[in-house]
Amino acid sequence: MSSMDAVDQAILRRLQRDGRQTNRELADAVGIAPSTALERTRALRARGVITGFHAGVDLEALGRGVQALISIRIRPQSREAIESTRDHMAAMPETLGVFVVTGAEDILVHVAVPSTQYLRDFVLDRLARRKEFVDVRTTVVYDYVQPAEQSELPTPERRDRRSPYG
Repeated sequence: MSSMDAVDQAILRRLQRDGRQTNRELADAVGIAPSTALERTRALRARGVITGFHAGVDLEALGRGVQALISIRIRPQSREAIESTRDHMAAMPETLGVFVVTGAEDILVHVAVPSTQYLRDFVLDRLARRKEFVDVRTTVVYDYVQPAEQSELPTPERRDRRSPYG
């Protein structure tokens, strides 16, 4: 994928903050013509940089104020078992995200539920009983912060050489 220039990055930042702004508002904020903003936004979508627009949701307002990370180890370890578990977990309404990972666990699931009692029942009744799950570990999340913006990481020549975090 080719690098984004400063205009593309500015458009991306603005759209991540507010995907509902008009094209004219976007163009004014970035300092370009509306036709340029529209063309650049379409190009970012066509390149797959912008994958869609969504509504942010307050999980607490939905009655899902308890979040947890659930680590699952699967046996027998096979592509079919991993992919089946990944897809099964992704389809559950409690699930926010599913990660296939390396290390001691095979799957990491991010869930949001109404209470710790619900979480306990979810783990014991719906996960721990599955024969292919040989280990299920739950970690309650105290705080979750999702960055508002994502962008390209600086290239090595653009990073500050004194810090690995640039």
